[in-house]
Amino acid sequence: MTDPFAEALHSDGPNPGLAGKLELYGRFIGAWTFDATRILEDGTKLTGRGEVHFGWVLEGRAVQDVWILPARNTGAQTSLGPWTFYGTTLRVYDPGADGWHIFWSDPRNQYYSRQLGRAEGDTIVQIGADGTGASVRWSFSRITEDSFRWLGERSHDGGATWRMEVEFLARRANETG
Repeated sequence: MTDPFAEALHSDGPNPGLAGKLELYGRFIGAWTFDATRILEDGTKLTGRGEVHFGWVLEGRAVQDVWILPARNTGAQTSLGPWTFYGTTLRVYDPGADGWHIFWSDPRNQYYSRQLGRAEGDTIVQIGADGTGASVRWSFSRITEDSFRWLGERSHDGGATWRMEVEFLARRANETG
């Protein structure tokens, strides 16, 4: 049986008129696993394994992903403490701004962030704020066909200084096995 909601949301590929611009995030389409590290302000490190899934949505005009930590198949094999999430990002390309509107929602933790994303050389940088008023900078770097590094940084002084809080080292999942 077909799910009408999933059918209306999902797309088979990028909108043909925007395909080149949409490749910035479109190259991540598929399933990934990641090793996660969170560095608390006191230097304590929390680690675990997560999963992320990227797909085309909204007539192929946007990329949506779902980030899950810990990964659904890891059970209790983590040192995450209370640090878990199950959230989604909607990434919508804006031709007028030649950038991406980024909307992160994590209902488990009631954490939300809105950002603007653009390529900066070989890195994708997303700048914005969260609900606490802090500036956030999330970036994708070391991007290959089968891996990437994702960093989450925070600034409490308007972007003059940044503190790395989160690092994810992702690998494309074997979707046939």
